[in-house]
Amino acid sequence: MGLKQSQNVTAHPPRASVLAVDAGNSKTDVALVGPDGAVLGTARGGGFQPPVVGAEAAVASLAPLVARAARAAGFDGPPSTEHVSACLANVDLPAEEEQVTPLLAAQGWGASVTVANDTFALLRAGVADDGEPTGVAVVCGAGINCAGLGHGGRTARFPAIGRISGDWGGGSDLSLEAMWWAARAEDGRGTPTALARALPEHFGLVTMYELIEAVHLGRIAPARRHELTPLLFAVAESGDEIARAIVARQAEEVVTMATVALARLELLGEQTPVVLGGGVLAARHPLLDDRVRKLLAERAPKAEPRVITAPPVLGAALLGLDRMGAPAAAYAALRAHYARG
Repeated sequence: MGLKQSQNVTAHPPRASVLAVDAGNSKTDVALVGPDGAVLGTARGGGFQPPVVGAEAAVASLAPLVARAARAAGFDGPPSTEHVSACLANVDLPAEEEQVTPLLAAQGWGASVTVANDTFALLRAGVADDGEPTGVAVVCGAGINCAGLGHGGRTARFPAIGRISGDWGGGSDLSLEAMWWAARAEDGRGTPTALARALPEHFGLVTMYELIEAVHLGRIAPARRHELTPLLFAVAESGDEIARAIVARQAEEVVTMATVALARLELLGEQTPVVLGGGVLAARHPLLDDRVRKLLAERAPKAEPRVITAPPVLGAALLGLDRMGAPAAAYAALRAHYARG
């Protein structure tokens, strides 16, 4: 019997069609997706904040995440894909998209690159994969934004860069509003509210004065103010009129953005999904959720509200498959992966 000769087998490099990036204020997800919709590798990291660190540094901060996803997918080095689909927070204006696109292209991760605001990832995740995608999305997380797609590729969007562009809402504004009312309740300038006791108690303090001092002097990090948002909803659920009024204002802002976008796109007269997402809306707080649905039914009776809890990177990946002209089975496989969590 002759000896069996050993053979050197060269592994085929993995094949990824899409590098999907969803970069939010507080976290960033990346995923490498195969031509069949299989998720080959993922990674998660911190927020994407070009206004704070600059566009070049923000894009550079994605490189370690992409490298981790590539290793998970079996790449020996940086991935080489057909397309990079990046949906990014703090890239709110077309001019900012134009600034970031060549910076991403220079990384060499894909043969082509598209950049959009992260609201479009939420929107894409909430509309059908076949036919012409139409719909409106409102994201309410740390901040608030809205985007819509109409017939013929028409879009509706808002600058969404804070009060200077007419925006109010999301965890940051909700927590500040709660503190404003609580401070005035304690010192006598405003209406009494249980928020004046509940907010400082959350941080082990007794009075709003102590909380204001701790925030102002940096003993409580600014990022921790977001912890007050779920507390606001809890106080509202208990019946507190001030807290309930803040929640009602949030619902008003969500529905106003959605109906304005629907009107711009001439979609008020047809069945159209209104996709709701981001931490504040995805939490499905009953007072907020019920109020949003009630106002939508009054102002846009044909709107179909849909709360999306899947990671927004799903939407970025779906946009990438759109660009590749992927088969229906690829969309089904991708959605099934994220449905499994």
